[in-house]
Amino acid sequence: MGSSQNIPIAGILLAAVTFVALLLLGTDIVISVAVLTVWVGSLLVAAGRPPEPAKPKAKPRLTLESINDLVENSSIPLLITDRNTIALANRAARKMLGPHVVGQDARVALRQPEAISLLGENRQGEAIVRGLVRRGDIWQISRQTIDDRLAMLEFINQTAEADISRAHTDFVANASHELRTPLAAILGYVETLQEDDGSIETPVAKKFLGIIEREAKRMQALVGDLMSLSRVEAEKHELPTERIDLASLVERAARDAAGPQRGDRLDIDLSAEPVVLGDLQQLEQVVRNLVDNALKYGAADRPVHVVLDLAQGDLARIAVVDEGEGIAPEQIPHLTRRFYRTDPGRSRASGGTGLGLAIVKHIVERHRGRLDITSELGKGTRVVVRLPLAEPDPIEETALSEAEAEGLRTEQTQQAS
Repeated sequence: MGSSQNIPIAGILLAAVTFVALLLLGTDIVISVAVLTVWVGSLLVAAGRPPEPAKPKAKPRLTLESINDLVENSSIPLLITDRNTIALANRAARKMLGPHVVGQDARVALRQPEAISLLGENRQGEAIVRGLVRRGDIWQISRQTIDDRLAMLEFINQTAEADISRAHTDFVANASHELRTPLAAILGYVETLQEDDGSIETPVAKKFLGIIEREAKRMQALVGDLMSLSRVEAEKHELPTERIDLASLVERAARDAAGPQRGDRLDIDLSAEPVVLGDLQQLEQVVRNLVDNALKYGAADRPVHVVLDLAQGDLARIAVVDEGEGIAPEQIPHLTRRFYRTDPGRSRASGGTGLGLAIVKHIVERHRGRLDITSELGKGTRVVVRLPLAEPDPIEETALSEAEAEGLRTEQTQQAS
């Protein structure tokens, strides 16, 4: 039997005595054994103890020290409140709100009506708060109760998502506007020509057709730039690996942008022959866009300077300088925005789409480079692109060393003879 049972010795002895007495009285042995078995069995069953129920494990109570160990190094700002008083703030929350918030009433520290409403109702839930840290930012505050006293406030920054959504909305609106303008002109002139009953003279009809052609080409250029921008953004995280001779690329792309009509205005100075890792088509597009802009907006009787040299020893520098009217300082930070124009009327008349510098910026970023624009009213604009130089090619270095060694041996042989 199990050790948890008390064996009823006295009862078993009494059963044994009874068994012997029954045998002496002549009772059948089978009946006597049956009586003994039932008796002893009953005694043993009655003496057995049921197993003790398992004791429920006491749930350890969370302390501020243990919670601090869990949340201190989280990158998400977290506050622990004790009946709406901030008892604990992790490192990210202290950096965001300041270390002084610990010990304050959370409603006073946050100061936002939405947050105050969430805390005042003493419930689990979420609230969207604007301008919590700086003007224009958007935060989602989530409140989770820990026990009857403690609760956790989690802060999720949604500013970037809102900015992306707003940028997409603005982009669609601007693209629609840019497409709608030439389409309206094309449709208007087409309808006029279709309704012609012979009263429109041939020169006028040719003028209308010329406008239709110009607006159609403008639409074609806009769609082409939109596709280029889309491709560049899709590849912005892929670092280019092709080795490119930048000197020949700059000269070729600059002359392509100028064309035969404007080629005499170019002043190209290739002071270095750097090699970079890049995308050939995209870097050509950078030079073409910059040179085309300089030729369009620079003074028609003044040259456009294209300079390639080295900067800081490990950077290739492309500078495109015009001698035009210049750009106001407050407009320079916005030049790389999509569809931004300093002079919309002049830009559209010259065939500009407002996407050229946006494309340049994204291409330069993909190549881990830097774009700088400086301008002075009445003197002109200077646009500089800096690109990191490629590491020396081991194969080319080996071939060069072998050629130098062969040249040295030849020279020594000639001297010996």
